[in-house]
Amino acid sequence: MTDGTLTIREMCDAFDVTPRTLRFYEAKELLFPIREGQKRLFTKRDRARLKLIVRGKRFGFSLEEIRQLLDLYDMGDQQATQLQRTYEVAQQRLQDMEEQRDELNEAIDDLKEQLKWGEKIIVSFNASKKAAE
Repeated sequence: MTDGTLTIREMCDAFDVTPRTLRFYEAKELLFPIREGQKRLFTKRDRARLKLIVRGKRFGFSLEEIRQLLDLYDMGDQQATQLQRTYEVAQQRLQDMEEQRDELNEAIDDLKEQLKWGEKIIVSFNASKKAAE
């Protein structure tokens, strides 16, 4: 690391991402590393942005949502707009995730009931088969 910048390898190690992922985020204009020939040097700002990108992806935000939220950083209002919008988007995402969880819990309960039914049928079938032997 030189003058507070990280190489692509150091960024990959620090954030557990691949070089391809970093290049993809750069192509999508989410990260803006300094270019020295073929070499990419990531600044403190890039590291902060990547941390937010990784967290946003983990929470299920789309890259477009993440880009829009990151772009609000430069509004000049000490990130008040960015924080407010991030809070709103996160509230909606939490609601969506809770709904998905509830739907998944219902599906799991239904599948468990079907398995119990299937088990009874199999036991009954095997008992009939043994009786016939």
